[in-house]
Amino acid sequence: MRFRKLWQEVAFDILLVIVASAFLMRPWFRTKYLDNWGSIESTFISDARFLVDHWPAPQWQPLWYTGTRFDYVYPPGIRYGPATMVKLYPKLSIAKAYHIYTGFFFCVGIAAIYFFVRAGSGSRRSGFIAAAGAALVSPGLLFLPENLKDAGHWISPARLSALVRYGEGPHMTAFALIPVALAACWFALRRLDAAPAVIAAVACAGVVSNNFYGATALAMFLPLLVWSLWITHQDHRMFVRVAVIGLVGYGLTALWLTPSYLFVTVRNLQFVSAKGNAWSLWIFFSVLAAYLVVTDRWARGRRERAWPVFVGGAALFFFLNVVGNYTFNFRVIGEPMRMVPELDLTLILLVLLAAERLWRTRAWVMGWLLIALMLAPGAWFFYGSRRWFPMESDPKQRVEYQLTGWIRENLPGQRLLVTGSLRFWYNGWFDLPHVGGGSEQGLLNTTIMPAQWEILLGQEVELTRLWLQVTGADAVVVHGPKSQEWYKDFVYPDKFKDASFRLIRDDGRDNLIYGVPRKHPGIARVVNVERSRALPVVKKADDRAQLQAHVAVLEDPATAVAQVRWMGTDAFEVSGKLEAGQGFTVLETWDPAWRATVKGTPVTVETDGLGYMRVAPGGTGDTTVRFEFVTPLENQVGRVLTMLSVALIGWYLRRREPLL
Repeated sequence: MRFRKLWQEVAFDILLVIVASAFLMRPWFRTKYLDNWGSIESTFISDARFLVDHWPAPQWQPLWYTGTRFDYVYPPGIRYGPATMVKLYPKLSIAKAYHIYTGFFFCVGIAAIYFFVRAGSGSRRSGFIAAAGAALVSPGLLFLPENLKDAGHWISPARLSALVRYGEGPHMTAFALIPVALAACWFALRRLDAAPAVIAAVACAGVVSNNFYGATALAMFLPLLVWSLWITHQDHRMFVRVAVIGLVGYGLTALWLTPSYLFVTVRNLQFVSAKGNAWSLWIFFSVLAAYLVVTDRWARGRRERAWPVFVGGAALFFFLNVVGNYTFNFRVIGEPMRMVPELDLTLILLVLLAAERLWRTRAWVMGWLLIALMLAPGAWFFYGSRRWFPMESDPKQRVEYQLTGWIRENLPGQRLLVTGSLRFWYNGWFDLPHVGGGSEQGLLNTTIMPAQWEILLGQEVELTRLWLQVTGADAVVVHGPKSQEWYKDFVYPDKFKDASFRLIRDDGRDNLIYGVPRKHPGIARVVNVERSRALPVVKKADDRAQLQAHVAVLEDPATAVAQVRWMGTDAFEVSGKLEAGQGFTVLETWDPAWRATVKGTPVTVETDGLGYMRVAPGGTGDTTVRFEFVTPLENQVGRVLTMLSVALIGWYLRRREPLL
């Protein structure tokens, strides 16, 4: 009976924290489009919108980066969550659904912190204080002066700032699930019933399925939790239990988290973050060794010290990762400054740990003073929180909406080079192909990155023209200094005034669309196969001679016109008149899962020096080649693993027995 009352009390507290958090977040829930058009939340809204229109499971994303696997673009949680809401309730806009989805998990995450702290410390009071601190304050900013200045007049908490100002909905959603996973592991590793182990596996899968920075944070938290419980409880079966949780958690993500996905994501870190350095690894391992030795001597066999070991270790390593990066460029992998919210959480837990020690002694006044100092900035933020949220904006008054609407009507199906906030919102309302995209970590054809660097940053007209031609761009949108567009990415926008570019449209508000000189629009070309095979791989942005050689083949006026007809996202047909020795090059990224046939007969799909697809049907005259993207074997195996994991969870819950 006492146990039942305890859980009723916990459930009531969790509901109370969620309601209080929702009250704080009420402007977020009501808003469709924020007056913050430079936020990267636009890319996640656009991605979810694409999914709604191509429901339920597109395998190829033909609109971004000259094509890439749909799975590679981003983990599925932040895409399928809002998209599912819209499919269930069509009157809901995708932008509103995104805000409801991320706002819901933001509130759940605050409540999860309450539960995790109460589970670890055994204190209801500490749980409430931790939840309040997570919602209102950002103690990590004390060690990050530049971030403190950026926090604004009301000193917004980093987790809320990341969500609202910078569009980090995926990261904050994943971060919200981390304390759920940790709390479930806290119970599961100490051998309670089956439910905590299942919740832990599902929550871990949920973290990874929303964001990889959240997954990185979990990968830092979880080993510290396992160590803190093992060193204090000395139960070797914990390692088997956490391995089972990890394997089942991976099994739940295996249908999309394939080996090639991991390879592409790690490779593309070069485009989204700086490289780590060797001396940072030496510092990390030295600090880790010291932590293990000290906690081993202080806490071995002392069960009551599990929570301090975890909190101290978490604060130590996140402080080293974030503040170390800020002060002396400590970096192992990724961008440590993205983990300021995680640092905040560890510092809040550390302050609470110190306060709990003071409350247990005669210095309880000092303990409350410490808590008051930590929460004081939160009162000021709460007072001005409604003013801190950006007001709602009408997209029809924005250049991003107006230009995409005009392009849809006047340049249908043509691939454009767009930049800045227009790039972020380019697929927010319509299916419009462009050279770039919204998620470089999902890039499959790496040639696109030097192309964009040269087009945006370079001054030479010829190199710009060559790169636009080989990326299949039919036009480029250029924003001048008076444009409403947010970023103004072009360093030398006047280079497009060269006679080789044709002005298609000037809207009178410093937004100009220039046509790229090409044989004809589109991404398909009839080419001489041997000449195409002899072309070199382009590796550098200034490989002028190599680019000229590719353009000479792709834009050869002596060859016939080729046309592409898409059939959904995963299949298309290329047709044209071929002569002896000719074939088709399609300026769509090559992938081993693409298959080509001519009247049912398979044709080999080759890759050229730009990472595109080339086929040599072998015949002459009018020819049509059908391309289909087939489900890769690794995804088929992953689906089986996911089904087995779900079945294992069901079987385990029915047994209702402890995990080992």
